[in-house]
Amino acid sequence: MDPANVSPTQENPEFQSARQPRAPSRTRWLGRVALVLAACALLGGGGYFAWKTWFAQDDSTNSLLTAVVTRGDLEDTITATGTLQPKDFVDVGTQVSGQLKKLLVDIGAVVKKGQILAEIDPSVYQAKVDGDQALLLNQQAQLADKQAQLALADLQLTRQQNLTRENATTADALQSAEATRKSALAQLNSIKAQMQQTGSTLRGDEASLGYTKIYAPIAGTVVSQAAKQGQTLNANQQAPIIMRIADLSTMTVQAQVSEADVPKLHVGMDVYFTTLGGDNRRFYGTLRQIPPTPTVVNNVVLYDALFDVENPNQTLMTQMTAQVFFVASSAKDAVLVPLTALRPVAAEGRQGGPRVSAAGAADGKGTLPPLRAARASGADPRNQFANGRGLVSVVDAAGKVADREVKVGVMNRVSAQIVSGLEPGERVVIGSRTPATAARSQTASSLVPNAAPARPRP
Repeated sequence: MDPANVSPTQENPEFQSARQPRAPSRTRWLGRVALVLAACALLGGGGYFAWKTWFAQDDSTNSLLTAVVTRGDLEDTITATGTLQPKDFVDVGTQVSGQLKKLLVDIGAVVKKGQILAEIDPSVYQAKVDGDQALLLNQQAQLADKQAQLALADLQLTRQQNLTRENATTADALQSAEATRKSALAQLNSIKAQMQQTGSTLRGDEASLGYTKIYAPIAGTVVSQAAKQGQTLNANQQAPIIMRIADLSTMTVQAQVSEADVPKLHVGMDVYFTTLGGDNRRFYGTLRQIPPTPTVVNNVVLYDALFDVENPNQTLMTQMTAQVFFVASSAKDAVLVPLTALRPVAAEGRQGGPRVSAAGAADGKGTLPPLRAARASGADPRNQFANGRGLVSVVDAAGKVADREVKVGVMNRVSAQIVSGLEPGERVVIGSRTPATAARSQTASSLVPNAAPARPRP
């Protein structure tokens, strides 16, 4: 081998062994570092959890749901569903039978009182009138004959009476003259009675003839038609309805109220309603009548409550559905809090018993709060504040919670009026967050970049 072509590593084995790496690889070193860091993180997390669980102080105000005291209007209402009907309407029928020969108006037509609406074929009734008139003429002729016979009988009787005074006749002739006069007078009275009967029949037939023309009994709008032109109508059993005329300038709302809410109503109370297509427009009225007879629907007892509303533009139509609100009480520009913020004074802590907390459960007992307990039993929770007194838990600027007695005014199932004891802008406790709710709120905030902290819902 040529010494000039021999490499340094081949000449010196020690040099070759010095060039080979003897330290651990870089990958193995990085793995050991990662393992150490994971162990440190696990120990740190466990220590923080233990500290948070056993040693850290709980911030109770962060677990409370609060609401801000506001100012606004409040109504305590009783709701019901109703339908609209015209206040004044008439079902126009016919009093005679026959073919509907003419129908002179259509649905939607505006008619005046006394305007002709329809006509029934008058042929039969005209014939009866003509027959009655002919019979009456005949009886009038008979009457004239009987009057002449009576006049003759009077003359004969007078002659016989004169002859009797002169003893120129017999008693038999006088008696015969008297009987003849009485018979003529009876026949005359009989003809007069027949004429009265014929006149009565004539008037009835003339009335029936007049009924063949049907006139509008009131002014209004034709809202329905039950008969068609050319249809045969039979009035022998009941009067058939041809059409309905209604005065749409005033509508009546017929609301159905449950038997539990009827005692809360009284005649004269304010009421308003909205319609399905009315864009939440309110129509106002005053309760007029509560008929005493109920309607039973699927074993539910419902009472009708009636009130009227003006309808000058006729925007309200027959059979519209109305969502009705009877105003039991109201307050304008009042200080308002959620009803869940109130607790009855009598439910506050007693000696030797659990204290109902603002968070909504008795400390360490799991007892339902007063409002939830009342709802669970089916009672109205507002009954607990009938005396006008209540308690609220107020959160100050430093986060401290303090109980305060307030005077309660108008209430509904959502909000309550505070007559005294609170000012707008103060915060009151309405409940507590559950751990699951708080965890979901924190998770949602961490998933959304730059998300604001979750705010409690009033």
